[in-house]
Amino acid sequence: MYSAGFGEVAEKIRRSTVQVITGSSRAPGSGSGVICAPGDTIVTSAHVARESEVRIELWDGRSFAAAVTARDVRGDLAKLSVNQSGLPALSWRASSSVRPGELAIAVGNPLGFVGALSTGVVHALGSVTGMGAKPWVQAAIRLAPGNSGGPLADADGRVIGINTAVIAGGLALAIPSDLVLSFLQ
Repeated sequence: MYSAGFGEVAEKIRRSTVQVITGSSRAPGSGSGVICAPGDTIVTSAHVARESEVRIELWDGRSFAAAVTARDVRGDLAKLSVNQSGLPALSWRASSSVRPGELAIAVGNPLGFVGALSTGVVHALGSVTGMGAKPWVQAAIRLAPGNSGGPLADADGRVIGINTAVIAGGLALAIPSDLVLSFLQ
């Protein structure tokens, strides 16, 4: 049951979404990541965290070095570790319980806009024609470069997927939370 105000939920998601900064100062790249419990672990897309070390920047401007401790290129997931504790982690919801038509909220750092939020609805769950048998949370939601690795959340602010791509027609694809949680363990 949805109980918090939408602004409160959006702010909670923003505070738990980080900017992942990669590359040299001459050619930096960036994407997004999600702080996971116990607060010193961050998950992002493998195509965002291609190096052994990256920087993360929090919503309040603090910045930390983060080690890439695990990468699954096929699954497009990376696990980062920071030497900080108590960072605000989001809770997770089993993607197997998500239904088409539910509200979806994406937060990320597209095109350098830190903490940008977009909303839409879950379109479908499952494989996408031409992209193999891998399951996706498919959402009618606006994403741009820099949203990769950020959370796709439900109306209560629980992560249901990690944003990774946009396909023809503007449909956003997120790695289902069930697969993300399995990767993190």
